[in-house]
Amino acid sequence: MQNMLDPAILFFVFGIFAGAIRSNLEIPEAIAKFLSLYLLMALGLKGGFALAQSGVTADIALCLLAAVAMAIVVPLLAFGGLSRFTDGFNAAALAASYGSVSAVTFLTAMQYLEQKSLQFGGHMAVAMVLMESPAIVLAMLFSNQVRKHPQALRLATNNPSAAGLSHAAQSPSIGSIFHESFTNGAHLLLLGAMLVGLVSGEEGKAVMQPFSGDLFKGMLSFFLLDMGLVVARSFRGALSASPALLAYAIVAPFVHAALALGLSMLLGLALADAVLLMVLSASASYIVVPAVLRYAIPEANPALYLGLSLGITFPLNILFGIPLYTFAAKAAYSIA
Repeated sequence: MQNMLDPAILFFVFGIFAGAIRSNLEIPEAIAKFLSLYLLMALGLKGGFALAQSGVTADIALCLLAAVAMAIVVPLLAFGGLSRFTDGFNAAALAASYGSVSAVTFLTAMQYLEQKSLQFGGHMAVAMVLMESPAIVLAMLFSNQVRKHPQALRLATNNPSAAGLSHAAQSPSIGSIFHESFTNGAHLLLLGAMLVGLVSGEEGKAVMQPFSGDLFKGMLSFFLLDMGLVVARSFRGALSASPALLAYAIVAPFVHAALALGLSMLLGLALADAVLLMVLSASASYIVVPAVLRYAIPEANPALYLGLSLGITFPLNILFGIPLYTFAAKAAYSIA
């Protein structure tokens, strides 16, 4: 309940309400983009400053390895399960979305843990970056396998976004996908800010604190207001999905978080790092992955993978998931 009274969360709820009643409240696109870039810059700096202080240790390497493992396991499980309820292209696209991560969910979780005085490592920002791309590559492999079946041509023809594309155009190389995902502006800014924080250290942290630290909460609140408006619009599209896919969007985050918790305890990760790994594993990408999927898997339905990830899973994690994952991790670690 305390999480629901956080100003950032209240602005998110207000945004959903304003969107639901079809208010003309709107955050200009240029401002929304600035807020997104600001938050990524602040996140990168925070991670870089923390890494400059702690250095790279065996424990950090183990944590990053766990992040990569979850980034591979989740899309494999997702594609295997979803293939029974939808066609291969949409299953691959959903596997990419749910196998990747949401930076905004991660930022909100960081803020929540700081309020709870739970200390996490700056390397978790690196973990988030590492978890972004494996699901995209796996989804490409899945979709290329689907294209080898005769019914794939019919599915592509029936999809307006893919109609008229040649087979070669529908099968971009893995190299081009890596280039697209790693040169994405959001990725570059996050990595660049992290490098700046790592190089500048404590002096850089003191200089940047008024911008990347003191303003962070207000910027996050403003951005979540905009995300609430977007969620309200996406929710209507999500309701067009089948009951099985709706159930997946609700249940899968908790399953993925449970797997991450088990792996964290097995490897002996710190409590707060375990919570963030749970949040990352439970989240779904609605920015980077959809941008890549539009040309990597044009046969998939964007309204489906965007509607479920943004209209269902994102608000579920923001409002209820983060405190539940924290509670579960605390309980499990206290027993262990």
